[in-house]
Amino acid sequence: MHNEPVDYIQRTLEQYANLGYPPYQWVNNPGDPPFVPLGKALQDARVGLVASGGIYRHGQVAFHFKDDCSFRLIPTTVKLSELRVTHFAYDLTAARVDPNVVFPLETLRDMAQLSRIGELGPHAYTFMGGIYSSRKVKEILAPAIADRLVKDGVDVVILVPV
Repeated sequence: MHNEPVDYIQRTLEQYANLGYPPYQWVNNPGDPPFVPLGKALQDARVGLVASGGIYRHGQVAFHFKDDCSFRLIPTTVKLSELRVTHFAYDLTAARVDPNVVFPLETLRDMAQLSRIGELGPHAYTFMGGIYSSRKVKEILAPAIADRLVKDGVDVVILVPV
């Protein structure tokens, strides 16, 4: 079987056009992002999880498709059988069979049990990536999640894009 590379730029342009959006304007963040050293060993750190794969817990409202800038708070003690996934921009088949492919909660639990990380934060945060408005992400979604992570006392965050 021969696998061809995926032209994600063209695919994204077509997906947004099919949703009725104007041509996608790629985000350009000038300058280097700030770097903050962890300051402690990873095995002593509280680790947070943030994922853009559209994961939510049974009983929560599913994400919708146009510029949904909401997020879901998921206890890191949740049973995997309670997790659901919805998203417009990727094939959900594997994620619906095993949410760990887009939400590596079991892997992080195992890492904590093996003392590779100190512990998981009490909550994971999920949203549906593919948000057209980078302004809304920068001004609304990212600060809201960052505020919650600070309140959870996490030292470092694993960001899982899809």
